[in-house]
Amino acid sequence: MKGSAVRFGLMAVPVAFFALFFAYPVAAIVGRGLKADGAWQFGRFGEVLGDPGIQHVLWFTTWQALASTALTLLIALPGAYVFARFDFPGKQVLRAVVTVPFVLPTVVAGSAFLALLGRGGLLDEAWGVRLDTTVWAILLAHVFFNYAVVVRTVGGLWSQLDPRQEEAARMLGASRFAAWRTVTLPALGPAVAAAALMVFLFTFSSFGVVLILGGPAFSTLEVEIYRQTAQLLALDTAAVLTMVQFVAVCGILAVHAWTVRRREATLTLVDPSRTSRKPRGAGQWALLAGVLGTVALLIVLPLGVLVQRSFATAEGFGLGYFRALTSAEGGAFLVPPIDAVWNSLEYAVVATAIAVLIGGLAAVALTRRAGRFVRGFDALLMLPLGVSAVTVGFGFLITLDKPPLDLRASWILVPLAQALVGVPFVVRTMLPVLRAVDGRLREAAAVLGASPWRVWREVDLPMVRRALIIAAGFAFAVSLGEFGATVFIARPDNPTLPVAVATLLGRAGELNYGQAMALSTLLMLVCAASLLLLERIRTDRTGEF
Repeated sequence: MKGSAVRFGLMAVPVAFFALFFAYPVAAIVGRGLKADGAWQFGRFGEVLGDPGIQHVLWFTTWQALASTALTLLIALPGAYVFARFDFPGKQVLRAVVTVPFVLPTVVAGSAFLALLGRGGLLDEAWGVRLDTTVWAILLAHVFFNYAVVVRTVGGLWSQLDPRQEEAARMLGASRFAAWRTVTLPALGPAVAAAALMVFLFTFSSFGVVLILGGPAFSTLEVEIYRQTAQLLALDTAAVLTMVQFVAVCGILAVHAWTVRRREATLTLVDPSRTSRKPRGAGQWALLAGVLGTVALLIVLPLGVLVQRSFATAEGFGLGYFRALTSAEGGAFLVPPIDAVWNSLEYAVVATAIAVLIGGLAAVALTRRAGRFVRGFDALLMLPLGVSAVTVGFGFLITLDKPPLDLRASWILVPLAQALVGVPFVVRTMLPVLRAVDGRLREAAAVLGASPWRVWREVDLPMVRRALIIAAGFAFAVSLGEFGATVFIARPDNPTLPVAVATLLGRAGELNYGQAMALSTLLMLVCAASLLLLERIRTDRTGEF
C-alpha cells in the first residue's frame, strides 16, 4: 500500500504538467473549433472528412508513412545487424553520426536535402536533376531522419541475442537463412515491430520535411493543420484533423506498447560484448562496406552538402554567410540571426531541466509496472511525439493568456513546449535502467530504515547516474530542434534556430538561403558534438533510443 502511495505521489507532478501544458491547450483548440453558441458541432467531422482535398491529405499522409517505414526498414536493417554483430574501427563515432539526423530539427533535414536535391543543388549542378517538390525527396529525407531509430532499437536488441541459439540450429542441419528465419527473426520481431511503429509515427506526423521539400503539391495532416490554423484561421477544420491524428497516434502507441511488453517479457539477453566480433570472410566484409557506403550516401553526403552550401558564397568559398548572421539588415528578424543560436541554447537548457525533472519522476513511478492505469500513464508520456505540435503551440497562445497563467508574453513558453517533446526521451532512456536495478536492494535499504528519498539517493541514483546524463543529453538535443510548436510561440525578437532556418528558407534571395545553410550547419555541429559526448559516456545499449 505504501509503495502504491509513493508511486502515485511521484506520478502527480508529471500528470499535472501534461494536463496543464498538453491536454488543456489541445482540448481548448478542439473546443474552440467544434463549438458554436455553446453546442458541439459534430457534423463538421462528416463535412471535413468528406472534402476531396482533405481525403487526399489523409491518403497521402498514410501512404507516405507506410512507404517511408518500408523503405527505412529495408535500408536500415542491414545497418542494425552490422552495428550489433561487428566490431570495427570508428564504430562508436559512426553510431553517433547516424543518430545526428534523428535529433536534428526536421527543417534542417529538409535544408540538407534541399541543398542536395533542390534547385542549384548537387544533383542539379551535376546532372540537371531536381527532386524537390517530389515524393522521392520526402521519402529519402524520412529514411535519413529515421535510420537511427531502426539501428538503435533493432540493433540494440540484436546485439544482446545469444548467437549460440542460431549456431545450434545450424548444427542440426538448418541453412544459414533457415536458422536466421526460424530462430533470430522471431526473437527480433517485437523490436522490428516497435521500430516500424515509431518510424510510422514520426512520418505520419511529419511537418518540417514535407513543408520544405513537398511544395504545394504534398501535404500531411500536420502540414494541413498548420495551413488551416495559421494561414486560413479555419479552426473547425484544424480541430477535426487534430482529432483524427490524435486517434491514429493513440492506436499506434497502443500497439507499440504491446510490442515493447512482448520484447521485455519473452527474451533472455546476454552482454553485447559477447556477441560482437570482427567481420569474417568476403561476404561479411562486403556487407560492412555496403552499410558504410549507405551511411556515406544517405547521411554523410546530405550533411556534407549542407556544410558546403554554407561556405559557397557568390564571391567564392568563405565565411560570408556566417558573417551575415551577425547583422539584422534585410528585415527577416528584429535581431541578428546569430542571436537564434544563443536563444536556442538558453531555451534548451531550461527545457532539459524541466524534462529531466518530469521524465525522471515519471520513470521512477513506472519502474514497477502495475495495472492498466500505470500503462495508460506510460502511453500518455509518449503522446507529444505524435500529436500535432502545431495544435499545442497555437493552444498555448489561446489558453495561457489569463491570470494566474498569463504566459503568452513570457519566454518560458518555448522551454515548456520543448520539454513536452524531451520528456518521452528521458523516460525511454531511464526506464530500462531503473527496471534493471535489483528490487531486493531497495527492500533491504527500506528494512534498514531508509526513507523512499534516501533509498533513491543511495541505491538507484548511483546506478542510473550515467543514464540520467544520457537522458539529459537527448532532451537537450531534441529541445534544440523542436519546431512545430515553437513556430507559433517564439517571439520575433527571440527566434530559435529551427524557426530562424524556416524563416530564411521562406524568403527569396541567395543571402537568405546561405544564412539558412549557415545556421543549419551550426545547429548540426552542436547536435553532433552532444551525441559524440553521449556515446563516450554510454556503457549500455538498452532503451528505445
